[in-house]
Amino acid sequence: MSSTLFRTKNVEQSIQDTEEPEHALKKSLSALDLTVFGVGVIIGTGIFVLTGTAAKNTAGPAVSLSFVIAGAVCALAALCYAEFASTVPVAGSAYTFSYASLGELPAWIIGWDLVLELALGTAVVAVGWSGYIHSLLDNWGWHLPEALGGRDGATGFGFDILAAALVLLLTAILVVGMKVSARVTSVVVGIKVAVVLIVIIAGAFFVKGANYDPFIPEEQPVAAGGSLKAPLVQLIFGWAPSHFGVMGIFTAASVVFFAFIGFDVVATAAEETRNPQRDVPRGILGSLVICTALYVAVSIVVTGMQKYSSLSVEAPLADAFKATGHPWFAGLISFGAAVGLTTVCMILLLGQSRVFFAMSRDGLLPRFFSQTHPKYRTPYRSTILLGVVIAVVAGFTSLSELAELVNIGTLFAFAIVALSVIILRRTRPDLPRAFRTPLVPLVPVLSVLASLWLMLNLPAETWLRFAVWMLIGFVVYFLYGRSHSRLAPRGHPPAGESPRPPA
Repeated sequence: MSSTLFRTKNVEQSIQDTEEPEHALKKSLSALDLTVFGVGVIIGTGIFVLTGTAAKNTAGPAVSLSFVIAGAVCALAALCYAEFASTVPVAGSAYTFSYASLGELPAWIIGWDLVLELALGTAVVAVGWSGYIHSLLDNWGWHLPEALGGRDGATGFGFDILAAALVLLLTAILVVGMKVSARVTSVVVGIKVAVVLIVIIAGAFFVKGANYDPFIPEEQPVAAGGSLKAPLVQLIFGWAPSHFGVMGIFTAASVVFFAFIGFDVVATAAEETRNPQRDVPRGILGSLVICTALYVAVSIVVTGMQKYSSLSVEAPLADAFKATGHPWFAGLISFGAAVGLTTVCMILLLGQSRVFFAMSRDGLLPRFFSQTHPKYRTPYRSTILLGVVIAVVAGFTSLSELAELVNIGTLFAFAIVALSVIILRRTRPDLPRAFRTPLVPLVPVLSVLASLWLMLNLPAETWLRFAVWMLIGFVVYFLYGRSHSRLAPRGHPPAGESPRPPA
């Protein structure tokens, strides 16, 4: 039993699978395309919303340090992702990496986790995008019926038609091809980054030094509770996170971490990159550095424009400009947020479809979904299936309470990838590595510890929901995936396939 649960798919097999005509993806992306994808997915609601929440409630003006800490945690994970993506340039990201090092069951667990993380993330972002569009339409005097705006009308029925329509439109773009997706993303990311730079440059003229005093407000401990919504670290160790003070900076880092989610999606496009050994590490690390610098600059400016205690939680950047008597910038920021969320949604959907595609190609999910389009060479079946499902979820479901599942899923993936780097270094030291994570095993171990620490700062309720999803995953694996895996020994392989003995 244990030998089948932890059978590994070696790197050579993974790369060989990418050359099968019916399951091969088109290689069309460059390092610049990957960097744009990374910036496109990282810069989203985090920079426009979480700055105010973290500054007002936990860190004060020192929220800029919280962004640095969260960026450092991501950087540790990024170094591990970069080594794997350059060594195993195959679609699937952490799922594929785990399959090559930890074995089939751990790979299934992380793949199932990524399915939840990316699907839920796409739906959450689509709903957020819809909210910005509703706000802009209301400002222009155009009002959608409540029943089609995701708002419960008199009948109690609500369907967010804008969120669903966005997901379906982006699904069509992804089916047409990666290069088209990259071009659309480049234009939208250019607009989004321009808006962020305008905020930084224009806001710098309204900064007042007095607003930075005190830079680290006096610590105010949170009363220990033990409620279900308390952070898990409080329930286990009896330690309650702080409002403000030095510990408040670390608490805020757990909050603003959501703003960095997405850079790992770059690794899912490794199979569609012309020179993945060189370009994927550049795309991952380049996008993370750019976004961290922008986040720190924005947080410094917004806490200098308005006293942290007066910052808005819903729209801190826009409201800070209103407070200084410049409401025109508020409209520009809302427009930039709406445009920016478009690329976040598309790239999350891209990553989701590639993970699903990789799991299907390995037989852990039905092989039907691993067929690529005869013309566009994209995984159109899995993309369409997921696009329709996510569109329905985004249209009907209020997802605000589930958004933290995206955080815990991402951090879990970070920890698994870091462990995989250590294991593969020991089991396959002969593999050519175009990029090598420095200071192994120190950097991967630090990545695991940092990820676990942020996970412990998430509510216990989030852990329970995550456990339920994982339990469902175990049931699916043992009922279907284990026996249909391409590594499962069988006398008569499916039509069109050759026998695949376990590695």
